[in-house]
Amino acid sequence: MNWTWNLRSGDGGMNGLEFARCLTAGDLRRVLVHAAPGQLEIEVVADDDTVVARGAAEREGEYSPITELVLAGDGVERREVWPDDSHLGLPVLLPGGEVGVLTAWRHAEDKSWWQWSVEFSNHKERPADWEPPDSKLRR
Repeated sequence: MNWTWNLRSGDGGMNGLEFARCLTAGDLRRVLVHAAPGQLEIEVVADDDTVVARGAAEREGEYSPITELVLAGDGVERREVWPDDSHLGLPVLLPGGEVGVLTAWRHAEDKSWWQWSVEFSNHKERPADWEPPDSKLRR
């Protein structure tokens, strides 16, 4: 079963603005988000329209180019992270709705720059929980 991640920014307009609507395989309880807004409304919905999780998550602390979302019960926990090896293989939700897999990350010690790589793959028929052979996706 696939999951749709609806991410809305609470930073714009009375009802916020859509930031990303992303499709992932089901049961991915930990994802990364690139350039997440400070105020984020999250809803994760399964193919059968069951709400998997829903919550609001505000940025706490310093900005990071990557935000980690972790599903906890029926809610969502948010952490601003500078990825390390433990984040490699996680899906990255990008503004607008694309999803890739983090394959590499490095940054300056003072966090003045970063460099990263994301792998993309897709299937035209969107079968449930599909991933390519030899995928780097970590569940």
